[in-house]
Amino acid sequence: MSTVDALTGQAMVVLQDRPLVALSAWISGAARDCAEAGRALQVVTPLESRVSLPLRTVVAGGGALWIVRHGDGYYEGLTGRPMQWGGEAFVPVPDARDYAPGFTTRLTAPIGAQLGLTYRVRHAAEGHLSGAVDRLLQLLTGKWPAGWGPAEPLEHPWQPDRLTEYARGRSSATIIVAGDGPRPAQAVCEFTTIDGGAVEESTTVTVGYAPEDPPPLAHLPSLVAAMAADQPLATMFVQLTPGRADLTTEARWSGAAAPVALAVAGGVQGPPGVQGSPIGPPRAPMTLFPLGDGRSTDGWQRHRALLAHLG
Repeated sequence: MSTVDALTGQAMVVLQDRPLVALSAWISGAARDCAEAGRALQVVTPLESRVSLPLRTVVAGGGALWIVRHGDGYYEGLTGRPMQWGGEAFVPVPDARDYAPGFTTRLTAPIGAQLGLTYRVRHAAEGHLSGAVDRLLQLLTGKWPAGWGPAEPLEHPWQPDRLTEYARGRSSATIIVAGDGPRPAQAVCEFTTIDGGAVEESTTVTVGYAPEDPPPLAHLPSLVAAMAADQPLATMFVQLTPGRADLTTEARWSGAAAPVALAVAGGVQGPPGVQGSPIGPPRAPMTLFPLGDGRSTDGWQRHRALLAHLG
């Protein structure tokens, strides 16, 4: 159980002095309460703490701020930006021109790779909502998902019916799905109900790979094709992020994410210099655009050009 350590008109501050800070039901609820009240949720940890993948997703999406305490100073855990207490909330240090010293210290575990696959799909007003994440985790891990829940630790074993019931009973729902198999795998699913009862899903599945176990990028076209054959998708974006194979994040610099590919529904032409290839079955064709090797950030230029071209 967590408690609020400071509550102002601008922020709710929660101190978490533990090795791993997860997206607990309490923190998830606090993030919702802060969003409704117009406050910032600021989770403060020591440098030695790590955050789980679902909590990192919330922080990266702006639903919370991860503040790291190091020595006499503070900084943002994902960016290294120096911070200070401003009386109502933690705010950036004026005129800071460099990373906070703690952010540039050596990681405590080897840097592997985190393979992230983000897909978007629209579900009909009836039927299961679990098929896409189920299928992708099976393709990546060789096994059924292990469990699901709205917060960590996950409350339920894998139950497609219960997941569907939970998501369809809300206008929007965030659900965490745990993968099984030899490598850490997690999915963070966002479901939004739209007019007529249809549901739009945006899900990111992430798999961790150790330094001696590189991600199988050569199999990406066949994986996307197999996914499209079973679950017609609107898009799928793939990127690699340097980081711990256990999918947790330290408050230290590990390297920049880089794009690998973007697949879009239909037969689509890309802009000059970004050539796509048709994949998938005739009933659900997709076009796969290679963007990079997952190591060079130059691929973001092709990614921007492709998105601008596709509108």
